[in-house]
Amino acid sequence: MAGAIASRMSFSSLKRKQPKTFTVRIVTMDAEMEFNCEVKKQILDEKVYCPPEASVLLASYAVQAKYGDYDPSVHKRGFLAQEELLPKRVINLYQMTPEMWEERITAWYAEHRGRARDEAEMEYLKIAQDLEMYGVNYFTIRNKKGTELLLGVDALGLHIYDPENRLTPKISFPWNEIRNISYSDKEFTIKPLDKKIDVFKFNSSKLRVNKLILQLCIGNHDLFMRRRKADSLEVQQMKAQAREEKARKQMERQRLAREKQMREEAERTRDELERRLLQMKEEATMANEALMRSEETADLLAEKAQITEEEAKLLAQKAAEAEQEMQRIKATAIRTEEEKRLMEQKVLEAEVLALKMAEESERRAKEADQLKQDLQEAREAERRAKQKLLEIATKPTYPPMNPLPAPLPPDIPSFDIIGDSLSFDFKDTDMKRLSMEIEKEKVEYMEKSKHLQEQLNELKTEIEALKLKERETALDILHNENSDRGGTSSKHNTIKKPQAQGRRPICI
Repeated sequence: MAGAIASRMSFSSLKRKQPKTFTVRIVTMDAEMEFNCEVKKQILDEKVYCPPEASVLLASYAVQAKYGDYDPSVHKRGFLAQEELLPKRVINLYQMTPEMWEERITAWYAEHRGRARDEAEMEYLKIAQDLEMYGVNYFTIRNKKGTELLLGVDALGLHIYDPENRLTPKISFPWNEIRNISYSDKEFTIKPLDKKIDVFKFNSSKLRVNKLILQLCIGNHDLFMRRRKADSLEVQQMKAQAREEKARKQMERQRLAREKQMREEAERTRDELERRLLQMKEEATMANEALMRSEETADLLAEKAQITEEEAKLLAQKAAEAEQEMQRIKATAIRTEEEKRLMEQKVLEAEVLALKMAEESERRAKEADQLKQDLQEAREAERRAKQKLLEIATKPTYPPMNPLPAPLPPDIPSFDIIGDSLSFDFKDTDMKRLSMEIEKEKVEYMEKSKHLQEQLNELKTEIEALKLKERETALDILHNENSDRGGTSSKHNTIKKPQAQGRRPICI
């Protein structure tokens, strides 16, 4: 383009150049997925610096969005082996195996149970947006002295960086502290609202770059101002529809959770019944075996008792025969003394033999009585085993099932808001309500960020011992220095902080 080109951007006049109306576009699921994939790709390609502990947390939300709730029976060790979840810089920085990384990612993944896919992706973006390099577009510039610097443009404002340090800006110009930005040919001028602060001028390399910087400034400032205005009627209607859709999805998730719980309870009941059935079959088998053993024992005892009884009868017969012989010997008259002595000796022996046979007969009789008693007890045990087997066979196998739950309530009916029949009057009360809502969301976000920071610090402490110091990159060192200083140097610093200490901002 021939000739000198002069352009000036004043934020007070910028709104007159923009169209009076605008259309708010609802981001579809495909577009949102594409955006999330782009953010994830920038982090994995290390175009956006991410600390190791934050990269593990982001990986856990990415796994939740892809695989759903953690299930130990499905998501076993090694299920993330083929997934690219961490930057190579983080993997090379620690003496940790892929299994160790997977274990730490899975530990956080298990805590995200119950989050839907869109919720996990939203949490991923909330964490990613707090990274120092997220959303910053860098341009090479030179100041009035010819020093090479970097200009960063993002949703918060303009930031000036050292070329070797893209994490911590040397100075920042928030949008609400800038009066205007102008450029002529290749020279840009930033004028702060505070007249006591010096004007900052810089040069870019090409005219095409100047136009791109100006377009980014216009777009980011427009979004900055739009976020601080009350919502239009169209946006309010869209938010109401979004709330209804969110409530409907919540009810759907609750319904699915109840159905899943009922299915799990039914499966547990089925498993319990199968276990009880198997147990009862085992008890019946054991009872049958006990019955068979009882029958065999009873037969053996009956046979032994019969043998003992026959032996007792035989001994009694022999005792009777001995008694008859003794009587016969006594009746016989022996005239001589010698025969008489011999006869007395035989009589004495016969008496001793008869006494022994009587005792043996008595003992065998008692033993026969004891065997009869054992036989009777064995038959009683057999009768009890048969009765127990009959009870097991007649016992009901399945308990009565619970009645089916009542049908779920129907979804909340949707309603339409007709813009032609409504009028919008934004007053101070609306501004106060909007401020209260913003403050409430800010408090909730700060509490959640505090808990999240505690988790990140815990993981950082856990893996710090495995770090290889010699593999740290320049961005790692700068990030650690910022963390050691408590995060005081960041792109959120404004140009008014030096003034609060009674001195002018540093001239770059």
